[in-house]
Amino acid sequence: MTSQNTIKSGRFASEQGDVNTSRNREKYWEKNLSETAKSICTRDNQYFLHQNLSTPVMNVLSKAHGIYIEDMDGKKYMDMHGNGVHNAGFNNPQIIQAVKDQLDSQMTFCPRRYTNAKAVDLAEKLAEITPGDLCKSLFCPGGSEAIEMAITLAKQVTGHFKTISFWDSFHGAGFAAASVGGEELFKGGMGPMMAGAMHVEFPNYYRNPWRFSNQDQLDDEYLRQIKTILEREPDVAAIIGEPISATPVVPSKNYWEGVKDLCEKYGALVIFDEVIEGFGRTGKLFASEHFITPDVLVLGKSMGGGLLPFAGIVTRQRYDNLEHRSIGHYTHEKNALCSAAALAEIEYIEKHKLVENAARVGAHVMARLNELKEKYRLIGHIAGVGLHIGIDLVRDPKTKERAVEEADCIMYKAMEKGLAFKTIEGNIITLRPALTITMEEMDQVVDILDETIGEVVNGDFY
Repeated sequence: MTSQNTIKSGRFASEQGDVNTSRNREKYWEKNLSETAKSICTRDNQYFLHQNLSTPVMNVLSKAHGIYIEDMDGKKYMDMHGNGVHNAGFNNPQIIQAVKDQLDSQMTFCPRRYTNAKAVDLAEKLAEITPGDLCKSLFCPGGSEAIEMAITLAKQVTGHFKTISFWDSFHGAGFAAASVGGEELFKGGMGPMMAGAMHVEFPNYYRNPWRFSNQDQLDDEYLRQIKTILEREPDVAAIIGEPISATPVVPSKNYWEGVKDLCEKYGALVIFDEVIEGFGRTGKLFASEHFITPDVLVLGKSMGGGLLPFAGIVTRQRYDNLEHRSIGHYTHEKNALCSAAALAEIEYIEKHKLVENAARVGAHVMARLNELKEKYRLIGHIAGVGLHIGIDLVRDPKTKERAVEEADCIMYKAMEKGLAFKTIEGNIITLRPALTITMEEMDQVVDILDETIGEVVNGDFY
């Protein structure tokens, strides 16, 4: 059992989410779960492999709809996490109907060597809506596999084998995906990882070791790290990163333009991982639209319509020159059922203007959260764009010491008030709701945060 002291000091154990074996988790189970729910959690604990961030679980769900998840005892929670699959809302009726229609058509699974209309329609739609001249797709079951396809493509196209990615990033749990990821949690104890996987710091204007007075100076330093590697380590195939980090940290456009210039100079590709951010989360259909067009765009999670596992890559026409290689070759690479879900998701986002809603509601909530920052010294920094938001909690605004225990308490208090979210890096509250959320519902989210933060500030811990 992990102690509270481990939670307070073990940042690496909580890079991707809250620690699931804390004393607060035990208190939450005891106070809030019915005997039936506790019994199911016990069975889950018995039959699933234990792993950080997963089993043991928090609760037992019976439904998910719109912006809500609902436990088996009938309590509803506004969900700010959703594992990134719920851009059009949980169990969207129109997406469900599209999947039902596809099931009834008897064209669901499509064996390799064949194609089907839905898969082609999806590839054509992605060519239409993705930025710049991206136009060639390849699909697969999940984001980790899509990252590995992107890496393979970059290595084959460039003839190079090394990669540059970022510390504290997550790109999946597969071998190559974990290698380019920057989290110890997913590769500790694994021995040698993928050869040539190098890492640099992601541009962070709030947490960094320097005391530069402006963003341009910080960008120069972060770009200098990349330039030094490119000069001294030949054979870099790609720089891989999320355009905006999961925390989130929002780089400047100048930074990504600098990265692109360096890649063009040294013959590397830019791979953007938009598994979380794609399909409207940042107030643009794709987060890369805030910055640059990558050479390879990686998509997933919400691409399956919140119902099915589906992911893929979209790249440029000129990189379609590997007929002698198989860079994906996944059984479900042209799955008609998954393609129907993806097309219905995109159609719903467009028809109901969810991208615009994310921008509008996101700007409103950022303003409200900055008001809370003025109210509570516990809030050190607010970051984000659209409905991709992080609240960095600190014990001291000057030292920026991470308020890990406080964040853990706030999370469980908020759960009891009907608000569910995930913490990252121990102390950062992340808000990533369904893009269908209204201004009024988001105000409720902020009101609950105001109440729970106030309780913890006043010494009422969980």
